[in-house]
Amino acid sequence: MKQHFMMFAAYNQWANGRIYDAAADLDEEEFGRDVGAFFGSMMGTLNHLLAVDRVWMKRFTGEGDAPARTDTILHRALPGLRLAREAEDKRIIDWVGGLNEKALAGRFSYMAVSDMRTVSQRLAPALDHVFNHQTHHRGQAHAILTILGRPSVPLDLMLFQRSEEGRAYA
Repeated sequence: MKQHFMMFAAYNQWANGRIYDAAADLDEEEFGRDVGAFFGSMMGTLNHLLAVDRVWMKRFTGEGDAPARTDTILHRALPGLRLAREAEDKRIIDWVGGLNEKALAGRFSYMAVSDMRTVSQRLAPALDHVFNHQTHHRGQAHAILTILGRPSVPLDLMLFQRSEEGRAYA
């Protein structure tokens, strides 16, 4: 089970890097342009992903800054946002790397942001959700790039598994 989550943590970092590389070609207006995506723009979408990862990592570890809202704009410019994303991806990889099978099978409790109730659940399904959530919104980021006339960014898990970074997990 741990190997499974190590793969997804590494894939997450790899795919985020690819999206950020593509977003680097956007000018400031395009980066902030509301194109009708769930969080409006590339800026809104990438900030949402970082904000939610911080919320989950605070839940998992009890440490770090977590915004009160999942639509918080943490960084308006891509360079600062990218540095924060890279640090958060490393934090996720390091934390997952420190887990053992007992921890993955265990439970944890947290306060839900949406309705302020206490939730208790197993850790492994929560991690599945975190990585699935990333994939979902990276798909939206990909759609934003398409809307803005940018080239396609292949993000398939299988492509990662066949890459130098992913071969250890395939």
